[in-house]
Amino acid sequence: MPQSFHEVRFPLRLSLSTSGGPMRRTDIVNLSNGRESRNQRWRDSRRSYDAGSAVRSLSDLYELVSFFEARSGQLYGFRFRDPVDYKSCGPLQQPGAADQWIGVGDGETGSFQLIKTYGDGAAAKSRKIEKPVADTVKVTVDAAVIPPSSYSVDETTGLVTFQSGNVPASGAEIFAGYEFDVPVRFDIDQININMSAFNAGHVPNVPLMEIRP
Repeated sequence: MPQSFHEVRFPLRLSLSTSGGPMRRTDIVNLSNGRESRNQRWRDSRRSYDAGSAVRSLSDLYELVSFFEARSGQLYGFRFRDPVDYKSCGPLQQPGAADQWIGVGDGETGSFQLIKTYGDGAAAKSRKIEKPVADTVKVTVDAAVIPPSSYSVDETTGLVTFQSGNVPASGAEIFAGYEFDVPVRFDIDQININMSAFNAGHVPNVPLMEIRP
C-alpha cells in the first residue's frame, strides 16, 4: 500500500448505510452471426461505493465533509468496512479459525498472506486481504488452533508471521478467520452540497474506490 494512506476507518455509523460492492470490467463484442465474444479486462474485481447514500442528517453531512477534508480529497486512502462483506465468513456468522485456507507449510516459510476465496471449484476467486482488523485474526495449523503468542499479524499488509520455533511444518495446512476493512479513497476532489436539494431529500454523490495493491 502506498505511503499516501491513513490507517483510519471511515465512520462506521455511515459505512453501514452506504451502497456499492464489487465491480468487474468486461469487453463484449457482438459478432456478425449474433453471438458474443467476451473478454475479461480485470483479473480481480474492484469495489466501489457511494458514501453519499449514508447521509441522513446535517450531522451526517458534516461528519462526512470533515473526514473528506482530513483525507485531502482523493490524496489519502483510508480503511472502509463493507456493510456486507467484512468477515472471513458470511455476514450472519462469527469468524472461525478454519474459515479460509491461506497456505501450506514447507518447514521454512514463516509468513503467509491472508486471503479470502469466493465460490468453489475451477471458478473460485481469491482476494488478498490487506487490512485485517486488530485482534480478530485466528489461525489454525493442521486443524489445531494456534495461540496468538505464536504469530503476529501486520494490520497494514495482512501478513501472518509465525514466531521462531512455530513455523508450520512441511505439508501443514494453514487456515485463518478474521474481520477486515477495504482500502479505499475518495473518487472525487469536491463534495457538491446544495442545501435546498439536501433538505428536499437529495443527497450528494460521494463515490469511494478500492485501492488495488
